[in-house]
Amino acid sequence: MKKTILIIVSVFMITNVIAQVRMNADAEKTTLRWLGERVIGQETGTVKISNGWIEWKDNKIVSGEFTIDMTTIKDSGGNAKLEGHLKADDFFGVDKFPTAKLVITGSESFEKGYTPVRGNLTIKGITNPIEFKAVIQKKEEGTRFYANVIFDRSKYDVRYGSGTFFNNLGDRTIFDEIKVIVDLLVR
Repeated sequence: MKKTILIIVSVFMITNVIAQVRMNADAEKTTLRWLGERVIGQETGTVKISNGWIEWKDNKIVSGEFTIDMTTIKDSGGNAKLEGHLKADDFFGVDKFPTAKLVITGSESFEKGYTPVRGNLTIKGITNPIEFKAVIQKKEEGTRFYANVIFDRSKYDVRYGSGTFFNNLGDRTIFDEIKVIVDLLVR
């Protein structure tokens, strides 16, 4: 009887392990495009992940973790002054905080091809919960996830030009919401 129970428990554990798959991000083929808007215009650019992974089971993301290399932040127009400013202390403080982190805590089922994903985003050492919708596409090169992630920079002490921290900025106000368009490749 003990052998039978041990065999059943072993089979159950092996089945669970096999059903859960860890997929690693391809940092070179993953893109993060950011958009920051102000009263009279907008800025766009990119930033790269240095590494990441997700645990996949039953058509859901069980967990995951991605490190964003904030030293790679670029302006689409190649404006070196803007890039330097984004790396400064009143924006992302890259000298002190060279990375940001997204920890995925789970998702609903991707059975319809898209679903909400939950996690925690850490920028400048400050962590806040985040939720966004992701779309999945299985391709020959691997699995791609697409998402529009929107976060409030004021919650991460990113102060420059923020109406949350400063009054009377007028048309120099930079909106607190930053949008990041994610194209993630995992295998």
